[in-house]
Amino acid sequence: MITQIVTLVGVLLGALTSFVATGWAERAKHRRVLATRWDERKLDTYVQYATCVKEIAAVAKRAVDAEAGSTARAEFLATMEQAEIQRSALFETLVLLASPAAVEAAKAVNAALWETEIAARGHAGVPDGAVLIELLNAYHSQARLDLGVGNPVGGA
Repeated sequence: MITQIVTLVGVLLGALTSFVATGWAERAKHRRVLATRWDERKLDTYVQYATCVKEIAAVAKRAVDAEAGSTARAEFLATMEQAEIQRSALFETLVLLASPAAVEAAKAVNAALWETEIAARGHAGVPDGAVLIELLNAYHSQARLDLGVGNPVGGA
């Protein structure tokens, strides 16, 4: 009888141990899946935001270069406004997902970009693009740090 009880306790202990170990493994797997999903979402947001900023800067330059009062200039300004709406929405997503340092870098990019947009609307010369590129590089560095991919030397 004692051997049967010992056997039964051993089976129950083994089942309990198996259950606990499987539960821990599943929770760890779930946490890894969630972290990967958020990292993918962050990467997409970082890339989309930078792409949108570059598009606005390029269209602003084209608007300045276009003849005043021309249809082309009006189209460039309309495209710039639409891209600005998209950039604003992407920035809100960035604020929710990104590290505080990356958000601060994006705020600096926003300020420089707004100067470019104001100049384009007023048909004045677009500010030196080197400042925006430098700020985008700082943004890229913070995004790489947040995503854990290091900080290689690179350009915008």
